Order: sequence, then C-alpha cells, then structure tokens
Amino acid sequence: MTRATLVVLISMIVLARPAASQEVLDGTWRLISSTRTNTATGAIIETFGSKPQGFITYGRDGRVLVLITRADRPKAESIEKITDQQRNQLFSSMIAYAGTYNFDGKTIEHQIDVSWNEVWSGTKQIRDVKKEGDRLIYTTRPAPSPVDGSMGFGTVIWEKVK
Repeated sequence: MTRATLVVLISMIVLARPAASQEVLDGTWRLISSTRTNTATGAIIETFGSKPQGFITYGRDGRVLVLITRADRPKAESIEKITDQQRNQLFSSMIAYAGTYNFDGKTIEHQIDVSWNEVWSGTKQIRDVKKEGDRLIYTTRPAPSPVDGSMGFGTVIWEKVK
C-alpha cells in the first residue's frame, strides 16, 4: 500500500465520522426528563416538573428547534381573557429556541439564533451527549442557576420519536 493510498483512506475515515455522528441526531426527540443537580449539596430538582413536555428536532441542514414546557401550565379561558399573571406563568414555564448545531459524537453545540429569552439569543449552549439505546442524555456544564444562583448542572433525557 502506497503512502498516498494510506493518506486517502485515513482522510475518508475522518471525513465520514461527522456523517455517522449526524445520523445519531437526525429527526425528532421527545423530552423524557429534565433535572438540575446542585453541585454543593447534591440535591436534584425536576426543572420542568415531574412530567415535562417537549421536543427537539435536528435537521440534516444543520438546524435545531427546541420547545420545552411544564405540564401544569395555566390555561386561560380564552385569548381575550388571558391575564398578565397567566402570561408571566406561561413565559416562565417554558424554553424555546432555534439555531444551528455542531455535533462531534460526544458534544453538541447549539448556536442560538432566536430564543424565548433574549439572554440566550446569539449564545452557544454546549452539552455533553451520551447515547443509550433510543435515548440521548444531555449534561450541561456547571453554571449558576438562573433561579437562585447556586452552582449546578442540568441533565436532560430525550427519546427518539418513531
């Protein structure tokens, strides 16, 4: 085997890897759970309640769309009769964003173009990814909680929609 042939074969293997990683994500995933672990105390809370609802969709075009809500969100009598308190509760009981993503098989980076919360728009959100059967387990890097400022990390479990 010549050196040139060996270089071509190695290049093909390296270039094929992102495509294989991409196939892991393609499609829509349903939210199974979302928790936050306090790194100081070890306490775990369900960030969107015991039965969170949500989906994440990854397209072959490199785009991602995410919607996560609590199951116990308020439901107004009608659009005309929704109260300011209900609007505030609706906003604070969800996450929604869209953008692009990069996945190397172990880490996913979401580059957020538009978000329910402008603090996230224009940012990059990084998650470590572990695949277990039809599930993806995302773990965030330790960061302060937006609720109480305590340090912790999130764990989000998604299951492939078939």
